[in-house]
Amino acid sequence: MNISRKGTAVFAIVCMAAAFFAVSCYPVSDIKAESAGPRMIPETFSDLAETVRPAVVNIRTVKTLKGGGRVFRHFSKPFGENDQFKDFFEKFFGEDQQRDFKQRSLGSGFIIDKDGDIVTNNHVIEDADEIQVKLKNGEEYDAEIVGRDPNTDLALIKIKSDKKDFYSIRLGDSDALKVGQWVMAIGNPFGLEDTVTAGIVSAKGRVIGSGPYDDFIQTDASINPGNSGGPLVNMSGEVVGINTAIIASGQGIGFAIPINLARTVFEQLKAHGEVTRGWLGVAIQDLTAELAEYYGVDKKEGVLVTEVFSGDPADKAGIQPKDIILEIDGKKVETTRDLTRMVADIKVGDLTRVKVLRDKTEKVFDVKIAKREDEKVASMRGPGKGQEEELGIHVSNLTPEAARRFNVSESDGVIVVNVDADSKGEEAGVLTGDIIKEINHSPIKKVEDYTEAVGKVKAGDAVQMFIRRMSSGFLVIKLVK
Repeated sequence: MNISRKGTAVFAIVCMAAAFFAVSCYPVSDIKAESAGPRMIPETFSDLAETVRPAVVNIRTVKTLKGGGRVFRHFSKPFGENDQFKDFFEKFFGEDQQRDFKQRSLGSGFIIDKDGDIVTNNHVIEDADEIQVKLKNGEEYDAEIVGRDPNTDLALIKIKSDKKDFYSIRLGDSDALKVGQWVMAIGNPFGLEDTVTAGIVSAKGRVIGSGPYDDFIQTDASINPGNSGGPLVNMSGEVVGINTAIIASGQGIGFAIPINLARTVFEQLKAHGEVTRGWLGVAIQDLTAELAEYYGVDKKEGVLVTEVFSGDPADKAGIQPKDIILEIDGKKVETTRDLTRMVADIKVGDLTRVKVLRDKTEKVFDVKIAKREDEKVASMRGPGKGQEEELGIHVSNLTPEAARRFNVSESDGVIVVNVDADSKGEEAGVLTGDIIKEINHSPIKKVEDYTEAVGKVKAGDAVQMFIRRMSSGFLVIKLVK
């Protein structure tokens, strides 16, 4: 009986701790996990851990949420509007008195130089009023934000101290990392400090819909809430990734930002406090098999220019809509993400050689790269994008290529390629891979049909989507615009 009570008490304490801390590793939904078989653990992990752990820090933040409302409003009114306690609360708290709420969260990071510069995730320290870091030796320091880059979810913070001999970690080469190699993750999952887990690299170049520069390392090393910002290291004790995302169901799949991508970001953050990226000034899309055949392109190489923005670099250089961009400075372009990353890495003001295919003839243009302005990019989205942004549902025409990619057998309708987090679409239950066949009883056969149907619905009215989900059959999802 005593054992049962102790067990219950421990469970209650764990639950309270979990509720108290808003741990910071965001989930990625709708990705199926595969269980890993038995594996041999190398004996070198203990030595590796001892080498790396002193550079890993526990990050604790405090964020003040303004206007939490009177305490009275958080309770029900069992006595209705004549509640005798109403006057009591108004007398002591005031009718319009608002209470601030301090939200605490936990995360991880690692020291990259003797000055105490620390790399972590942006979502770990975003909007934080206070940042404290704790070292493995127990020393605690306040820290300040040097710079943030929400596009890659990376941030650089610095320990507030005159000390210049902090233990730092070596950075490796994530491009040299191979699928199947052993890696080790270090961090503070669920607030449990200085935790080490090991696994292998499951895949590289994963796109999970978190931003325009997705290029994640997938690993089966256990990563849990609180691991965010911690290092993923190779067997040489070098950082090859920054642990960032997890599967919502916790089935052993985690994602890390490659260190080669992160390095260019935090070097700019340290030097300038912000990240500057190149801008070409075109709207683009991947080539489908049909488009490649139509334009006479082998192996779907290159990306199609769908729009050239007036007055921007591509327009000034002479690039036109329907051009197919094949190369940037001699490097082949295969996907829109390739092009986005290549241009982003070019310094503002530099001339870059862009090879395009126009009317089955190759042409080369010298383009002077401009600075990418995210606000400007957002305002340049083409027709119909407003409906996608409003509902958070991104759709594509159901081409044979898309059907193969999402493993669906349908040929009619539009397919959902991404659903924004915390959007109306996600809240209603729309999933990536869903096929939208009707909206409010109007047939949907292409993206233009979707845009037109959603555009007809007034704000506050219902949107009923007749959907085919390969795992569940037909269903209707209702949301309010």
